[in-house]
Parts: sequence; structure tokens; C-alpha cells
Amino acid sequence: MDLSTTYLGLKLPHPLMPGASPLVDDLDLVRRLEDAGASAIVMHSIFEEQIVGEQLAWEDIVEGNAEAHPEAADYLPAPADFALGPQEYLEQIARIKKAVRVPVIGSLNGTSPGGWLFYAGLIEQAGADALELNVYTVATDRGETGEVLEGRILEILREVKATVKIPVAVKLSPFFTSLAHAARRLSEAGADGLVLFNRFYQPDIDVEALDVVPALHLSDPGELLLRLRWLAILSGWTPGSLACSGGVHSGVDAVKAVMCGAHAVQMVSCLLRRGPEYLAAVRTQLSDWLEAHEYASLGQMRGSMNLTRCPDPKSFERANYMRVLQNWRGPLAPRGSLDGGPGE
Repeated sequence: MDLSTTYLGLKLPHPLMPGASPLVDDLDLVRRLEDAGASAIVMHSIFEEQIVGEQLAWEDIVEGNAEAHPEAADYLPAPADFALGPQEYLEQIARIKKAVRVPVIGSLNGTSPGGWLFYAGLIEQAGADALELNVYTVATDRGETGEVLEGRILEILREVKATVKIPVAVKLSPFFTSLAHAARRLSEAGADGLVLFNRFYQPDIDVEALDVVPALHLSDPGELLLRLRWLAILSGWTPGSLACSGGVHSGVDAVKAVMCGAHAVQMVSCLLRRGPEYLAAVRTQLSDWLEAHEYASLGQMRGSMNLTRCPDPKSFERANYMRVLQNWRGPLAPRGSLDGGPGE
């Protein structure tokens, strides 16, 4: 079965790859991922705060003034919070490139334009075959418009594209007023691909200690649905590659993502739960499904369920919304609409 795909200009034997995760910190795990058939290795992010923190520390050494930036201690995480510092991150990319034969995709995570973006060039020099630009930010400033935030992301992308020659994908969150418009602007600004979506880790509250508690919950297949909707919406006209990230736990999940238009399918939570070898099982499930349904190749299936196949996508979306509300039946639900329509 021909499972080949092209993602960010990289010709891959199939679309399945580990997404950004701590798995890349251990070379043995990286080798196990390659042995399981991973089509590429995606690094976890190096953060703007880490790079800025290292720059400030170096300025302190050069200037001989440990208090040159006293406010930095208030907002920059401690170095111990990160498994790999900026220099170690570059060295790990180089080590992984020597250890495996598949492409390696670096990742930068930041929220503001600035000198830290020179690090994109260092990631390229370390051997990365592509770069994932992870624009993880929570909009809390009520004085900033969505257009301002979108413009900041575009500026970061343009600076990175001016720094590197390798392909650059932008990893987005779903929280845009008009995600389709943002995707179009990013494509016009030179993004080689889009990754849908970043997962925002929601903090919990310790009601006894009156403190905010970081909480990490691995994904489940239910999270895939949001990705499928937006892959289907964007894939008909987006010129670059599309990757699905979040909620893929089986070969059928991968089938759904590709049907909606994905060129690459990133997996993390299922690999953390079941180990790197599970990737091989998902690849087998994907191949078996295609063969059982008489597809000649993955490419034949890609995009077969995107919204360009529907004459009126807006009506399609609303019709499905109304059908779900009208058809739900539960012990307390009247017959009729759950959304303000008549009951009996």
C-alpha cells in the first residue's frame, strides 16, 4: 500500500510522526521511534523565555553586573524548569540527526518579535530539516485587538522566514476570531504549512492553598473532532501543508485526518501511554484500512471529506449543527430542539 506523502516539501513514506514531546530528550527513545517507523522526528519547543534568559545571563557576565536586569527574575522561568537549555537543545538536534535517518523538525515557541528569533538560524545550522513555529499565547490584554495579535504572529513568521532557508510551519491555536482569515494571511506571508492545533494546558486551582496548579492531561480521541473540522475547512484552498496534532490514537483517527486534508499526522499522548512501538501498530491499522476499502494510495484519499466537496459549506455546517441538536435524546430531553425550539 502506497502511504507516501509530502509534508513541508519533505517526501515521507507515510504521514505518521511523533509530535512535540519529551520523547526527543532521550536518544534511545528517538531510535525506538525510528525503529517503529516514524516518518520524521518533531522536537519539543525551545521557548523565547529560555533564549532571552540566556541572553540576559550573558550580558550580566560581560557587564560584570549581576543586577543589570533585576526584573528578569520576576517573569523568566528558572533554568531548572527546562530539560534542555538553548545550547543543549541545539546539541540534541545535532545528536538526533546523527542517530537517525529520518527528517528532524525543530520547534520555536514565542509570543513577540525580537532578537531571540536569531535562534531559528541556529536550529537550521544544527541540522534541522524544517522548523515548527509554535505561537503559544493567551490573549489577556483587553486593550489589544485580535488584529494586533494576528499582526504580531505574522511579524514573527516574516522574521523567521528571512533568517532560514528550511521550510517553516506555524502551529496555531483554534482561538482566532476568524481562523480561516489568519490562515490565509500566514500562507501569504510565506508559511510552508500549518499545524492544527496547539493544546493549551489549563491550570487548576488549589482551593486550600489558594494557588494555581499546573495540570497536564493527555489527549483523547474526542479532541480530534475540532482538528477535523478545521482541516476540512482549510484544506481545499491552503497552498501549503497541513498537519493534524491532537487526538490521534488509532489508524482510523489517522484516516479521518487525511480524509479532511492532512499531509502529516502527529501523535503524542498515545505514544506516551503505550510506548514508541505503538506508532508501528497505527501504521499497520492505517494500511489495512486503506486496503480493505480498496484505496490504491493515501493520496487518493486525502481531502475526500473536505468542505470543497460541498456546494455550500456554510449551510452544511449549520445543517449538521441543527441535526445534532434536534436528534439528541436523553432522559430529561423533550422531543424537539434543545436550542430553544418547540417541545411536545
